[in-house]
Amino acid sequence: MTAPSGTQRRGIASALLGAAFLMATSAVGPGFLTQTAVFTAELGASCAFVILASVIFDLAAQLNIWPVIVASGERAQDVANRVLPGLGYFLAALVALGGLAFNIGNVAGAGLGMNVMFGIPVSTGAAISAAIAIGIFLVKEAGRAMDRFALAMGFVMIALTAYVAVASHPPLAEAALRTVAPTRLDAFAIVTLVGGTVGGYITFAGAHRLLDAGVTGAESVRSANGSAITAIGVASLMRVLLFLAALGVVAAGLTLDPANPPASVFRHATGNAGYRIFGVVMWAAAITSVVGAAYTSISFLRGLARGIDQQWSRWVVAFIAISAIVFLLVGRPVRILVLVGALNGLILPLSLGVMLVAAYRSDIVGAYRHPRWLAVAGVLVALAMLLLGVYTIVTQIPEFV
Repeated sequence: MTAPSGTQRRGIASALLGAAFLMATSAVGPGFLTQTAVFTAELGASCAFVILASVIFDLAAQLNIWPVIVASGERAQDVANRVLPGLGYFLAALVALGGLAFNIGNVAGAGLGMNVMFGIPVSTGAAISAAIAIGIFLVKEAGRAMDRFALAMGFVMIALTAYVAVASHPPLAEAALRTVAPTRLDAFAIVTLVGGTVGGYITFAGAHRLLDAGVTGAESVRSANGSAITAIGVASLMRVLLFLAALGVVAAGLTLDPANPPASVFRHATGNAGYRIFGVVMWAAAITSVVGAAYTSISFLRGLARGIDQQWSRWVVAFIAISAIVFLLVGRPVRILVLVGALNGLILPLSLGVMLVAAYRSDIVGAYRHPRWLAVAGVLVALAMLLLGVYTIVTQIPEFV
């Protein structure tokens, strides 16, 4: 086999980094910001343990999914169809439905970010943000443009949140202690954070991007694992910084606004300027989630018809446009989002379970050999997420009947 040239190696390295930031920034959306602030207000410094536990769960999920997709050279829905015919279509429908529903919320979050930054109406900000996201997929090399955009927005969010975290003066010693010796435990918080980081379409964003970049085969698994670890690391860094910012505010005896907890964190920490900073972070988080949700949802539909596969960028554009139009016409459908959110909670155990089966099918992964200890960790994560998903559906369905 001919060794890759310098240009090819740089291209692979760029794809690996781009996939990592695409997954990370897809995870860091409006819900991610709100969850972190809310659980910090409820648990205080003990939220550090919740974050640590969720990071371990996140790694177990991603390191069981990315290797199988990359080794097989097939998208998740195609792998699922080989494990059980028809299952891939069901998985694709779940991901696309959940991605569309949550993308309406992402568009709304982008509009809110612009409203905070510039004082324009949320609807106008949402329309402008959707147009920016669409523009990324209209360029000739849409995949590379998406990678660069995710990378830039990721650095913006991390830098600004780090500034707010320092300004809030969090009790670092207390946070460090409670990371390993919490005074309060909350299993629901752990699974919620896991779902917010690797649930639904987010699980597949980076792995599917690697396939499109040509990073496939058993020989690429090690590099893919490194990209997955980087992705979780970036998302976790953002989570930790936001946690510290919120902890500093809570430890000072201040109360977060229940209507917008993350915004009040930024405002309490750095005054009115902090509120503007929140607008930038909210917009960056939401717009990258719009891009990630649209790209990944369409990647699940590409195997259904040749036309979708050949014109995937146009389908992504249509997906974003539909999300924006629905928000502009009817607003964010909260009741639908709740139900779809419950269904979305079942995507991770389903997809992870499929990948665990496929990992030991040589006709799917070829020469790749999946570590058994990693599979055991994956089974535990899948079971935990399944139990919570079922509980959520059971408790939420009565509100819709």
